[in-house]
Amino acid sequence: MRRLRACVLAICLGHIASVNAQSLTPEQAQNVANTGAYKSSDPPSNNIPDSCSPASRPLQELDTDALSHALISPSREVTDYLRDETRKPIQTLDFLGLKRGMRVLDLYAAGGYYTFILSKAVGENGCVIAQNTQRGRAFIEDRQAITQGEALDTKIRAGNLSNVRQLIAPTTALGLAPESLDFILLTLTLHDYANPNPERAKALLATLYSLLRSDGILGVSDHIGDTGNNNSALHRMPQEQAVALAQDAGFEVTTSDLLSVHTDDHSRSIFDPRLARNTDRFLLRLQKPAR
Repeated sequence: MRRLRACVLAICLGHIASVNAQSLTPEQAQNVANTGAYKSSDPPSNNIPDSCSPASRPLQELDTDALSHALISPSREVTDYLRDETRKPIQTLDFLGLKRGMRVLDLYAAGGYYTFILSKAVGENGCVIAQNTQRGRAFIEDRQAITQGEALDTKIRAGNLSNVRQLIAPTTALGLAPESLDFILLTLTLHDYANPNPERAKALLATLYSLLRSDGILGVSDHIGDTGNNNSALHRMPQEQAVALAQDAGFEVTTSDLLSVHTDDHSRSIFDPRLARNTDRFLLRLQKPAR
């Protein structure tokens, strides 16, 4: 009965959120408070506003209690809350070493699941750059009747995420200064680069390495695939492939089994309804060596 009530609540509130997001005019979507969207065609020095300035030192440890409280806030989408059980965001960020006050890049932020969490985690002295492409913003948000861009815009407005700035640019032309970031998060995306051509994944990781400060961190998670399978069709990749790519890029690699799901069938597509999106995932903490 409790599970049924939770499901009904999620459906109802998800519908309300969809209606609210769709009620925004295009002008409102572009001008909602704190969305701060910038395109890579702008000069790099103007791409990210002064309010997203480099982090001040010393940084503070992640306040997991405060973050736990923020994640049950009424301003957060119920559909996102329901993903927490499998994604374990607080434990994930704690393992990765995120700290309050960091300057963070949420690479391919999509509908903003992690953008909201990162915003609350780094606090008012931190900053989150939520990157998407124009094409990515037009994709339909998972299990909702709105686009990912609309979902992200709504999260920023409803959650009062004043420390978030949007960056609309391809990963090949982010327009960010070298060594300007403390932390980058890349979730469920590396396989899209590695499967068509591993060289694309190498180029992406090299770019992200250059954007991180000395001792900076890149957090990567993705759906685990088995060597020999058609991982391109399955939207997966072997963990050992990701580790090798990271090491080739110069990162020091630490692994975690926090997101392991032993019931997952690696021969199935991640979209197979029998998996209910509950896939086996690797989690990597990639650190740029300190100078």
